[in-house]
Amino acid sequence: MEQAKISTTTLEQMVQKITSSGRITRVDQQQFMATLLSLNTLNSTEEALINRVFELLRAGRLRVVD
Repeated sequence: MEQAKISTTTLEQMVQKITSSGRITRVDQQQFMATLLSLNTLNSTEEALINRVFELLRAGRLRVVD
């Protein structure tokens, strides 16, 4: 359970950084995916965070940069 809290907090911090800057770097992407893959299951908060990033990407409101 402790690992899940750490991962959710980390995920929240990453999404905050990505959304506030309006861009996602390759390093951000790798960290984001590594965090997601480290989770055994997703709770509703984590799902909402992930969906937020993907919706911003789809809407063109998030730039992918190197």
